[in-house]
Amino acid sequence: MSYVEDPGPGHGSVPPRAAFTSDAPSCSLNGTWRFRLSPSLAAAPAGIEGDGFDDSGWDELPVPSLWQLHGHGRPAYTNVPYPFPVDPPHVPSDNPTGDHRLRFDLPGGWPAGSTVLRFDGIDSCGRIWLNGTELGVTKGSRLTSEFEVGSLLRPTGNVLAVRVHQWSAASYLEDQDMWWLSGIFRAVTLLARPAGGIADYGVRADYDHTTGLGTVRVETGPDVVLDIPELGVTAHPAGEPLELPVEPWSAESPRLYDGTLSTAAESVPVRIGFRTVSIEDGLLKVNGRRLLLRGVNRHEHDPRTGRAVSRETALADVLLMKRHNINAVRTSHYPPDAAFLELCDEYGLWVIDECDLETHGFEPLGWVGNPSAEPMWAEAYLDRMRRTVERDKNRPSVILWSLGNESHTGENLARMAEWVRHRDPTRPVHYEGDHDCAYVDVHSRMYATHEEVERIGRREDDNERRRDLPFLQCEYGHAMGNGPGGLLEYRELFERYPNCQGGFIWEWIDHGLAADGHFAYGGDFGEPIHDGNFVIDGLVFPDRTPSPGLIEYAKIIEPVRIAADAAGIRVSNHYDFLTTEHLVFTWVLEDEGTAVAQGVLDIPAVHSGQSVTVPMPSLPATAGESWLTVSASSASAASWAPAGHVVGWGQLPVSAAPAAAPLPRRGPVFRTGGRLVLGTGEFDAVTGTLTTLGGHAVRGPRLDVWRATTDNDRGTFAGRPAAEQWREAGLHRMQHRVISVDADGEELVVRTRVAPPAQPFGLFTAYTWTAFEDRLRLRLEVTPDGEFPGTLPRLGLAMAVPGTLGSAEWFGGGPGEAYPDSSQAARIGRFSSSVDGLQTPYVYPQENGNRTAVRWARLTAPDGTGLRIDGEPQFDFTARRWDAAALEAARHTDDLVPGDLVHLSVDVAQHGLGTASCGPGVLPQYRLMPQKTEFTLWFRAVSGHRDR
Repeated sequence: MSYVEDPGPGHGSVPPRAAFTSDAPSCSLNGTWRFRLSPSLAAAPAGIEGDGFDDSGWDELPVPSLWQLHGHGRPAYTNVPYPFPVDPPHVPSDNPTGDHRLRFDLPGGWPAGSTVLRFDGIDSCGRIWLNGTELGVTKGSRLTSEFEVGSLLRPTGNVLAVRVHQWSAASYLEDQDMWWLSGIFRAVTLLARPAGGIADYGVRADYDHTTGLGTVRVETGPDVVLDIPELGVTAHPAGEPLELPVEPWSAESPRLYDGTLSTAAESVPVRIGFRTVSIEDGLLKVNGRRLLLRGVNRHEHDPRTGRAVSRETALADVLLMKRHNINAVRTSHYPPDAAFLELCDEYGLWVIDECDLETHGFEPLGWVGNPSAEPMWAEAYLDRMRRTVERDKNRPSVILWSLGNESHTGENLARMAEWVRHRDPTRPVHYEGDHDCAYVDVHSRMYATHEEVERIGRREDDNERRRDLPFLQCEYGHAMGNGPGGLLEYRELFERYPNCQGGFIWEWIDHGLAADGHFAYGGDFGEPIHDGNFVIDGLVFPDRTPSPGLIEYAKIIEPVRIAADAAGIRVSNHYDFLTTEHLVFTWVLEDEGTAVAQGVLDIPAVHSGQSVTVPMPSLPATAGESWLTVSASSASAASWAPAGHVVGWGQLPVSAAPAAAPLPRRGPVFRTGGRLVLGTGEFDAVTGTLTTLGGHAVRGPRLDVWRATTDNDRGTFAGRPAAEQWREAGLHRMQHRVISVDADGEELVVRTRVAPPAQPFGLFTAYTWTAFEDRLRLRLEVTPDGEFPGTLPRLGLAMAVPGTLGSAEWFGGGPGEAYPDSSQAARIGRFSSSVDGLQTPYVYPQENGNRTAVRWARLTAPDGTGLRIDGEPQFDFTARRWDAAALEAARHTDDLVPGDLVHLSVDVAQHGLGTASCGPGVLPQYRLMPQKTEFTLWFRAVSGHRDR
């Protein structure tokens, strides 16, 4: 059996150790290498390790990188299926093989003696030579491998050759719902290892929350001393425990003490965070406090470089997370680049560090042959766990070790858990696939419904072992496309039941790859087997622009909550540790969206888990509907955000809109040729539809129930997809039959039946138009006729107006989009945007851009003329330069071509979003069921001045 198909962990590397830097010399080998891609191992050139091998005709390739993203082969995406025959441990003979060569000189003064060559990531299998000598083979793509090379180095003309295979036996262990990409994608470094230096170290820094004392001890070699200047520790023998008063580390207050481990030969900087992780009374605790994990799953991804992610990009992720109230990360489904965990230590994030393991492709096969239960894979499993733990053991941010993901069960996983407990008893073990919790310390689930979470919270589980464990949703709230919906109800369950300790949204980022004019997903590179846009499932777009889902999540998990109660303003502290002393509470009073007063609230310090109520400030009288918005923001700059950063806000209604003025006399309906004229509106005499309003051409409005389907509408995880039911019912092709047009007197009454072809059910509609000076009132009555088979996508009116009306302003919910089960981030105010700016550019186009709870909205041209719609009292609206059919047909954002019209939807209701793309569907209270409905809207033309 060749090394490529050997199920073992590789060979030749030195034992795994912690990731650290020191004052010993180092040399980065990142840069431009020579590269050649062969279609198979058999076709790869012989002798690439030799000094005299001629690579002058090869291409150049940056290292780190993934060769498919540089024109060598193509990316491929699958979620579950292996893109090769399942015949473990064998892989296809047509196995793309990338040869990498680098000639390098040592820096001047490089010391003799031991040097290790470190590879931080090679996908999926690498065979390595230095100066003609084979060093070994590495597997475990997202794991570090080091090789001893001191005796092989020469001052100049070193030749490093690395043969990387796209497929290997290791590929069976790396089916992790991501792009299949190959290469040396993390750093390559030479590290001098001085005699008498520090080969490895493990810091254990416990914290006793009852005494305030920290205890630090270091597992390392002999003659190592520890200095922590800030604590007055000097030349302390590292292996001896040291107890002293300290400030603890937490994700909310990531207190690190800078220190040094040193010998006569080497000095290593260390950053120590004192904290103790425990499971007590069935709860996961740190420093004696129950945690509520407000987390995300994070794959490493960059739209241009794939999994070759820079430290700057990792920092951008951490800062975005902190600024959106996220406090935890699960490193799905492999250890990240070590720099990311260092950033989590520094800025403060709880981490579940996951082993580089997933065998999901065996699930469709009934798990037959799954490596988790096959002895020949045992050493590979243990090797991956060892390399994970040893590299990351000194990170205070890491509070749980995870064995991997979606690899079913088996003795190999149980042995991994046993090894972890022996090696590091200070952190609990996580693995979702152990449903009986036989060898894990926390009960973990994916995409449990709200009902299941409540049952677990009530400790009604029929498994006694699970009942006694803390519960996490390691994945929930699938953030694919427009959504997820239903997060508020999950948060309420996490707060109601102490053993339900939060979870991790799937996932952080859309894995779109940069293409011409759009981001690509599965199938865009001609893959014969792929899972389409299922890789586009993040809270941030591929370019790291926050999606509406992230804005919603940030609002739902905000650590300070502000609401009204009978005595005034209630402020509740939902931090796990912090008080509110670091926050300033400001208020602003808005009269119909215009600020008229503002000030600062005097809020006493509120401790974690506590609330306080303060009286309302003295407010001036307002003429219109007014709201008080109270914000909690940082009083001073933090490492992750400037002073004034808002961590929570709430709105309190102050005064309702004034009663409507008495209506003027109604205007009569006139017949003029083939037209009906009512006030400033002209109508088609045959159909009764509005054609002109105040000189602006109008199409509609008429009843509409269809929306371009979302990923969640099309999702199958909650049963039969809503989109499939809607299409089967014909809701995407409703036809309108005019029953009557009554134009006598002072009302225009149009009665229609709106129904799909080939179906017996429909909707009777009655449009009653009335003119009052320059305004038209429309009262719409909708009555279901027959038995509808299910829900409606939406219920409202569709119309089109001239494309010149490209500016929108509204008073209502905003500034971003909102839907019934994803609306917490919408506040009431006055907002404006271009029509183009109202769109949310989901990578896979779908329903988007709905503004909710709108009191009035207007669309205007550059000269200020346009149309205004008022609700009685409210409505939802979308405005876009393409209709729902074009949006439904589009597959990428550049498929959407602006037309000559603005298509306007004015709705009384929308169906919720849910998370059925991978999880539960829409909760009952957010489902739009056909029922008798009435609503009223007012229409009028506006001139160039800002009339209200």
